Amino acid sequence: MTSSVKDKNSELVSKRWAKALMELAKEDTSISKEDVLRDLKDIADTISSSDELSGVINNPSISTEEKQIVLCKLFQDKVIPIVYNFVFALNLRKRAGLIGEIAVAFEKELEELKNITHVEVTSAIELDDARKEEIKKKIASKLNKDVIVDWGVDSDIIAGLIFNIDEVIVDNSIRHKLEDVSKTIIKG
Repeated sequence: MTSSVKDKNSELVSKRWAKALMELAKEDTSISKEDVLRDLKDIADTISSSDELSGVINNPSISTEEKQIVLCKLFQDKVIPIVYNFVFALNLRKRAGLIGEIAVAFEKELEELKNITHVEVTSAIELDDARKEEIKKKIASKLNKDVIVDWGVDSDIIAGLIFNIDEVIVDNSIRHKLEDVSKTIIKG
């Protein structure tokens, strides 16, 4: 299996696990989804920050039972029960190595639940705060969502803005318009 197919497969599996955890968290209104996310991230950070721990979790020759003992000692009293039980289930299904990807997918699920989306905005020059706020409000209004904007600068676009909204790119730059004109001239 190629690396890209494997990555896509683990991404899909992670999304399914994250969605399942979100459904469980939604069933119990006393559970804070933000606390679930925090605990998932803490576990993922703990595992990724230790080569030894990461090696144990990702080593197929180490038994599920041995991994469970390690996970229990590290996390049983440090995370909320739903997250601990979730990690226990992940380990039983030999998916504990996906906890970092699942945390990312769970965060996206939570943002979707809260009607939040991320937008990347690239401009030719650095924009002042007032202009950024104006653009952010217009994007939020158009999308009918709360938005988190990542701002970037690329002088090669000459002027205008490029928006990346959930992997959909809207290129309103002068460079893009010049490329379009050039293609039209070449086609004749």
